[in-house]
Amino acid sequence: METPKLPQIPKKLILAKPRGFCAGVERAIEIVDIALKIYPPPVFVYHEIVHNSHVVRDLGDRGAIFVNSVGETPDGSVLIFSAHGISPEVRAEARAKKLRVIDATCPLVTKVHMEAILFAKQGRTIILVGHEGHDEVVGTMGEAPEKIVLVDTPADVENLVLEDPEKVAVITQTTLSLDDTKDTIAAIKRKFPKVVFPPKEDICYATTNRQIAVKDIAARVDLILVIGSENSSNSKRLAEVSQGKGIKAYLIDDVSKIRPEWFLGVETVGITAGASAPEHLVGQVLDFFKRAGVSDIEEVQVIQESVKFGLPPELSRPAAARA
Repeated sequence: METPKLPQIPKKLILAKPRGFCAGVERAIEIVDIALKIYPPPVFVYHEIVHNSHVVRDLGDRGAIFVNSVGETPDGSVLIFSAHGISPEVRAEARAKKLRVIDATCPLVTKVHMEAILFAKQGRTIILVGHEGHDEVVGTMGEAPEKIVLVDTPADVENLVLEDPEKVAVITQTTLSLDDTKDTIAAIKRKFPKVVFPPKEDICYATTNRQIAVKDIAARVDLILVIGSENSSNSKRLAEVSQGKGIKAYLIDDVSKIRPEWFLGVETVGITAGASAPEHLVGQVLDFFKRAGVSDIEEVQVIQESVKFGLPPELSRPAAARA
């Protein structure tokens, strides 16, 4: 790659930490990686294993086949459920085709599914705060479709008419913006004073930590680059959080998406990455600026992460036997 020509060279880069892969994403990618080594091809994956085009392309090159329906898989084949979770209906379809299922659903998404099941058994109407059509939302709603209503904004809440306003519970998509969700939750509390919540926050630790880190560096930069794919909810939220702090932000899939004109009048650039973006993409962006002449690079660690999720039993046993 030739040396980039920027109309103005930034003086400094600030890297937010934590950034990039979370424990759920690491686990999901490891599951596909191990399955490709253990089982004869093809290995099928229901939807994108995580929302990152580079991860999906890499696993596809190594033999994973991504499908949008269980019907696309041959009877008896291996099927991995993505990190975003799936509905009971999809599980039933997989059983009917006698598929060898490996569940890569993030444990924090599974937690939300369990909450939906519990609240439905209690006879409550469940308000799910999330984005319509997102894979995680589709899977969660499938747990109790007759009991769950979806909202995104405070305006959605104001338009809600529920059969029993005194028996209401709330769950949320795990990858939302803390700030935006706060407003929607406040609207729900105002309209339904007897609403109940899960004992622990649904928005995942990684989403929260990455947003906090971006807020921390926003005070010191003129522009923030968020590395992540367009269909990554948590990556898009990082860009929105930056903009909410009055800092211009761009969501880029990789270094090739950087535009030189963005840096006119910019002295300090902040860099972060969504929870499904590989660290090597951050490295490529750093190389871009180093070749342009930027040498002052600082990493700001706001929070330390040590979360690790184990493999699902349907894969850990075969992996151990193979070892």
